[in-house]
Amino acid sequence: MHSTLTEHARCLYGDEYRPTPACDQEHREHYFVEELTFADADAILSMLRELSPHLVDGHLPVWIRNLAYRLVLLQRPDEPALLREAAQNLWLHGPDWDDIAARLTQQAEELEAR
Repeated sequence: MHSTLTEHARCLYGDEYRPTPACDQEHREHYFVEELTFADADAILSMLRELSPHLVDGHLPVWIRNLAYRLVLLQRPDEPALLREAAQNLWLHGPDWDDIAARLTQQAEELEAR
């Protein structure tokens, strides 16, 4: 069993900056997605920042990154910095999500204006 979400992701997808740890478990993506779905925001952000520290790098699939940011924003909807970080991620992997990225940026601006 993996001790953290980050460890599970690193084992499943690899890590651009560290070797993939030896692991004798069978890896199925749906188990990771289940763990991600119920992880708290701190665990998800830790995974994102450790495996993709520069936002454009890392081996996490784009759809996993998008899901991770969505789950974080559901838990922390009123944090402008997180809204902007999620928007940047979408812009990097767009243009399909440019409208969503623009809305997230607008939400961040509205929160800061309050």
